[in-house]
Amino acid sequence: MSELFDAVDALLASRATLPPPAERKRLRAAHGLTIDEVATALKVRRATVSGWESGKTEPRPPERDAYARLLDKLAELYPAAPADTATSAPSPDAAVTATFTAAPAPAEARTLSTGEASEAAVMAATENAQTPAPAAPAAAPRPARTARPSSTSRRAGAKKAAPAGTPAGSADPRFENGPLAVVDVDNEGKVLAYCTGGLVLDVPVKSLPSLVEWTLKEARLGQPKLSGPGKDADPLLVLTEAALERYGLPVTLTEEEKHAGRIPEGHKVIKQLARAEWKLTKRGFGPWARIYRPATGSERACVQLCIPSWNALDSRHWGAAGQLPPAELARALGVYASRVMTPRGSTAVTGLELMTALHPPTRASEPDADGKRHSEHNPGSLGKDAIDPMNWPPCEVPDGHPVLKDLPRFHVRGPGEKLFEEAYDWARPMTDAECTLRHLVGIDVNMAFAAGANGLNVGLGEATHVKAPVFDPKLPGSWLVDLSHVDLSKVKVGKERVELDGSLLPSPFTPKGERPEGPAWYATPTVAYAVELGYEVRPIEAWVRYENGRYLDGWYNRLRDAYLATMADLGVDADLAPADFLAAVDGYKDRDPDLAIVVSAIKATVKGGLGKLRERPRGEGWRPGEPWRALSRPTWRPDIRAAVISRTRINLHRKIVKHAAFTGQYPVAILSDCVVYAANGPSPLDFLPYREGKPLPGGFKLGINPGLVKHEGTQDVLWGEEVRERFNAPELNLARYIKDGTVTDVDSGE
Repeated sequence: MSELFDAVDALLASRATLPPPAERKRLRAAHGLTIDEVATALKVRRATVSGWESGKTEPRPPERDAYARLLDKLAELYPAAPADTATSAPSPDAAVTATFTAAPAPAEARTLSTGEASEAAVMAATENAQTPAPAAPAAAPRPARTARPSSTSRRAGAKKAAPAGTPAGSADPRFENGPLAVVDVDNEGKVLAYCTGGLVLDVPVKSLPSLVEWTLKEARLGQPKLSGPGKDADPLLVLTEAALERYGLPVTLTEEEKHAGRIPEGHKVIKQLARAEWKLTKRGFGPWARIYRPATGSERACVQLCIPSWNALDSRHWGAAGQLPPAELARALGVYASRVMTPRGSTAVTGLELMTALHPPTRASEPDADGKRHSEHNPGSLGKDAIDPMNWPPCEVPDGHPVLKDLPRFHVRGPGEKLFEEAYDWARPMTDAECTLRHLVGIDVNMAFAAGANGLNVGLGEATHVKAPVFDPKLPGSWLVDLSHVDLSKVKVGKERVELDGSLLPSPFTPKGERPEGPAWYATPTVAYAVELGYEVRPIEAWVRYENGRYLDGWYNRLRDAYLATMADLGVDADLAPADFLAAVDGYKDRDPDLAIVVSAIKATVKGGLGKLRERPRGEGWRPGEPWRALSRPTWRPDIRAAVISRTRINLHRKIVKHAAFTGQYPVAILSDCVVYAANGPSPLDFLPYREGKPLPGGFKLGINPGLVKHEGTQDVLWGEEVRERFNAPELNLARYIKDGTVTDVDSGE
């Protein structure tokens, strides 16, 4: 009989009433819940919840009844106004206020934070459902605090700290107040810590050593590890100028301190830390200082500082983040932390740290005979030891590397000695036919280098030298091979051979688009593309890596999801029709400038993280032929960087060839991930071959996903001819200036 009852319950659950998709999204956003939080509670993927909210898919049992219960509870808290539509969410003020009043306070009358209220709602909604979220452990006593919904107590007119949809802390009780806090001093002299989700904590300490102690013992800041064998993220404190003054630190650095990247060792605050037995890393007390005590067992005692007025938040990547009020800065950094990771330094440093966080070098072994576990190599990682500098293939390292110390001082390595896989910087004069068209239209590949990393097989260990190898497209490495015989006027596109005007195409084998003249070193994706185009390759020698894997897949997925989620928050969804997509992208940064900052930082994390794989010497008295600091990292891997750039360039060339074969149109200029075409109209839709809303298979496709393209900018053809004539540069790369048309000087490309 019980089986019959179960069957009936399942049947009822399968027909659980759900509101329309737009209303589902409104209810979640009204309570400040992220898609990730709902997905975690219901034990489904983020994309699954996103599909439910877009109407692409409908939930099935057993998740359907739990989801229905969640929405019912939220509908009780946030009923739609009679004159309202299902798609109009309440104002940020209303969302914050509702969050703070959604549940009664316990006996001690403390106010719920946004994160606590969000967690409580999800837990209540899924209680007794077939797939309920596990109950969180009881929280330990909390620090004295005040819940302040906005930063207006310090700055009149400031925006609310956490509009709907902002992450609100962690489900882990150790980090219930979120990954970070912006420490500031209000007009009354009170020190406050602005956390994610609109929560503000009172900071009852008067010195920097005490602030570090308070952070670790009471603030409940941090972030759970991203991978099983990994480590939890240390709490991040962002110190405003007022906080720097309060704790005895300079508001700005002197020129000498900027050059050194730190304040002097004899500074009074550093002495205070030393007396309290706190240590600094070798980089000292700089814009991204790390303060720690040596770990005892598995317990870490470390706090990361971020000091915007010392240029910790580089404006090239973080825009105006350093000038934001505390609550808004906490929001922007909090969104980045929840979707990427807690910043560990610059976006480049964080991009590299994300690779390690997702693939920790070691893991715990199985218990030995005595029941003890030991540290062992984590498969799929780069390991804990750097490659010996003298074991690097000479072709893969930059000039000045120790393995090249015996080269003559002024020797310039050519293509036959040096692997030179870089992004495109190519342009050509326009044809007479192109000059009769009216516009130059630039399209930009979204997250191009991230897309190049997706699914890429890269080396994990040291390289093996092979003479006269047979080329294997699945084997990562560097190959010395002559590709000068590849003729772009006759290539295979798919299964068919096509004839093109090769003079109007860049070579896929060199960054400047020049046809190679003899043997040169190439990464595996470049050589594989020559084979794809229908040509035979015979490598002379190679450095290959038999230990390999898709090391960057998790890194790509994390950054892709962060990018798509943030763009969706800005109104640019992944499933828009081409014309709607172009309209949505136009002006997206103005809809929420704080979130636009996050988008910029995510992009910089991709490029910077890949750049760090081949970090060059940074002063420190280095001389050519000597090792530099970065070489001691397992993540110093110029071969991986070269493979990603190679694949990114090849991906772009493949689309260009497909487009040319189908339309007869050729690019006028290419700069990295931006391609410029001459067209009769100002829109990408005026030259991209869409048919009934569908793009050319294998060609350019408008959309926000990594690898798809968006509109970069449009200028007149006459503008292009005029600037080239003005600078007497017939091959001036117009892709560099297509965005706004401003050309101040001939750019060297550096």
